[in-house]
Amino acid sequence: MNVLVWLVIGGFVGWVASMLMNTDGQQGILMNVIIGIVGAVLGGWLLGGYFGSSTINQGDLSLNSLFVSLIGAVVLIALLKVVRRAT
Repeated sequence: MNVLVWLVIGGFVGWVASMLMNTDGQQGILMNVIIGIVGAVLGGWLLGGYFGSSTINQGDLSLNSLFVSLIGAVVLIALLKVVRRAT
């Protein structure tokens, strides 16, 4: 059941992050899910201690965990944009 939550919530977080970063037309559902899950890992690593919460990857489904996961996904998309421009 935890994997299903990762896919659904990760897809939602990735989609919202892509809407915020204006990359929604460039990526599909699969990329949104990947961005959401990897962004949650990144957000937990960068910001988890500051907000005192875990992420959706750690089984925590709260507003703090969604916020940390969303920030991580936005940071990941920003990093991907920089890498794409550099190549």
